[in-house]
Amino acid sequence: MLERLGINAKEAEKTLMVASSEKKNQALKKIAEGLIENTDKIIEANKVDLENGEKNGMAKSMLDRLKLDKERIEGMAKGVLDVATLPEPVGRILSATERPNGLRIEKVSTPIGVIAVIFEARPNVTPDAASLCLKSSNAVILKGGKEAIHSNRCMVALMRSALEQCSLPADAIQLIEDTSRESTIELMKCNRYVDVLIPRGGAGLIQSVVQNATVPV
Repeated sequence: MLERLGINAKEAEKTLMVASSEKKNQALKKIAEGLIENTDKIIEANKVDLENGEKNGMAKSMLDRLKLDKERIEGMAKGVLDVATLPEPVGRILSATERPNGLRIEKVSTPIGVIAVIFEARPNVTPDAASLCLKSSNAVILKGGKEAIHSNRCMVALMRSALEQCSLPADAIQLIEDTSRESTIELMKCNRYVDVLIPRGGAGLIQSVVQNATVPV
């Protein structure tokens, strides 16, 4: 399964690398609209995660992090729109020198390629990470905690639909739905497809990445 996601991401990367700033910002705005328009749908999916969390004895503080309501979804949508207003990060001339023979050498910002993001029971990270990767023309493979799988699955489906509506590849945003620890370790070693891995979580996650990752982190 992970290999298929990797292949899909590499294909999507080709389109993203040449996508215009206007096209990417259009998609980000469509994602924000999708989050707002489907607030009830997201809350319903989130309720399943909350119920499962309570059954499994999740701490109240963790349940609060997991919970999505109208206000938090509006905050997520605003965060996506904020990303759309950021300056275009791709194609910027970072430095330039001219040799005595007239040859001009420039360092220009380019996309990384495929970014994997591992995070825990914070579903707000899902649109946050996806929008930042999209803005910078990178495909992303998301691996959220099992506690938020229904919320994440719902939001990723909405974001993929938004990409398709803007003629961008849906596979620019993908979610690993296998919530096992084994799939997390596999992602950390997915050198063939992942160009960089970003862990967003506590000390336990960071330690696991330090011990297991063979991809750049």
